[in-house]
Amino acid sequence: MRHITQDGIDLIKRFEGFSSTVYICPAGYPTIGYGHLVRDHEKFEEISQEEAEALLRIDVESAERAVLRLIKVPLTDGQFDALVSFTYNLGSGALQCSTLRRKVNRQAHSEVPAQLVRWVWAGGRKLNGLVKRRNCESSMYGIP
Repeated sequence: MRHITQDGIDLIKRFEGFSSTVYICPAGYPTIGYGHLVRDHEKFEEISQEEAEALLRIDVESAERAVLRLIKVPLTDGQFDALVSFTYNLGSGALQCSTLRRKVNRQAHSEVPAQLVRWVWAGGRKLNGLVKRRNCESSMYGIP
């Protein structure tokens, strides 16, 4: 199976940030570590950065599988990393039903950055952090 590069992991970590305790993300979900969504069956008091890394790797693998399942065309490492970061942040459902996915699968790569930067809203608000993240993902995606 294909995997995200270290540059992609670093992008996710930079924008997710690290929290050793559970917090409520801007979209209203309990989160810990590097953006790990706390599920109903999970209980956390505090975690180390090493434990957060392990959760990140598990969650990234799920995002990688989603990108591999939903994208049917060859991708560069940068393109794959950008789409995995996007999917990690928003979930596979967002990628699955998006115009972004259709543009990628039609190989309309020059139109993909404009699609990425549309996804900057959480909890009904446009978030500056998401604007910055999508701009970085757009740059990482590049145009072959």
